[in-house]
Amino acid sequence: MEIRFAQRGDGEGILRLIQALAAYEEAPDEVINTSAELEMHLFDEQICSALVCEVDSEIIAFALWYTSYSTWKGKCLYLEDFFVLPEFRKTGIGGKLFDRVVEIARASGVKRMDWQVLEWNQLAIDFYKKRNAVLDPEWLNGRLFF
Repeated sequence: MEIRFAQRGDGEGILRLIQALAAYEEAPDEVINTSAELEMHLFDEQICSALVCEVDSEIIAFALWYTSYSTWKGKCLYLEDFFVLPEFRKTGIGGKLFDRVVEIARASGVKRMDWQVLEWNQLAIDFYKKRNAVLDPEWLNGRLFF
């Protein structure tokens, strides 16, 4: 198992996991991103960053984040997606990958790390609670689509 920063050529593998995540969240038709756009955003425009976890040269997990900003706290890290293929869950890979993102957040000097979890995803909720994460039930998500 190797955890590393995403590199050019990983777009298709990451997109495959994004599609698997969308299927897991019962929204398989919502993914309109492409591997080319993903690589452009990661490497050319550098608007997001990603780690991948490989086993036998296959990407089996990823974490993708970007810098966000809180008027109250300052610079933050927003973990957009974090996904491990089901057959690799409960092996410790997810914990190592998440811990690596936390290390990156701390090293970059952010004041807070944020993410979302679906209320029905008890496996993920339990994972985050083990790490003493605060899961805030008060805030509703707002969103516009263009």
